[in-house]
Amino acid sequence: MGDVPAPELVVGDDGLARCAWGASSETYRGYHDLEWGRTLHGDDALFERLTLEAFQSGLAWITILRKRDAFRAAFADFSIPAVATFDEHDVERLLADAGIVRNRAKIEATLRNARAAADLAPGGLDALLWSFAPPPRPRPKGYGDLASRTPESTAMAKELKRRGFAFVGPTTAHALMQATGMVDEHLQGCHVPPPEHLSDGRVTPGGRNAG
Repeated sequence: MGDVPAPELVVGDDGLARCAWGASSETYRGYHDLEWGRTLHGDDALFERLTLEAFQSGLAWITILRKRDAFRAAFADFSIPAVATFDEHDVERLLADAGIVRNRAKIEATLRNARAAADLAPGGLDALLWSFAPPPRPRPKGYGDLASRTPESTAMAKELKRRGFAFVGPTTAHALMQATGMVDEHLQGCHVPPPEHLSDGRVTPGGRNAG
């Protein structure tokens, strides 16, 4: 979430402690409390997050959140079968859409990624992405304990590239893992509960939380 000033936990007017970035605006507060780090499943839901994380590259995440409804309208609610049929006319349409981030490379990568995802069996994107989720780890004490990429996110990015995906490097892959509950990187003391876990320590599959 970019540079986060001290204190790293902030207690809001509701008496709840949050990661500092999640208390910096109402938009971030809703996303932090209800979506970020919550277990997310479903091919289209994960395709949306994969796309938005790629569009965020080089930008503030709040820019993407504010444009999220426009992105959904522009990309057919992130239906993989629908976006996989987009062609050059759609690229030009999207480049003219002031509601989204108008970046040709990112738009073309989204179409390419939809086609790569469509080549997988139903549930295949979900299974592929979640196969890189590491075992549960203790929550970080502070932002100094976090890395922008991990061995798991590097492996995910490598496999996605092998399968024809684009614009998803190790840093973007790790941001996706943070956002969808594959890793739990809310700080210790944050009020948001950790993802549900099975008794053997694996993240519980199920419960789409698309937001």
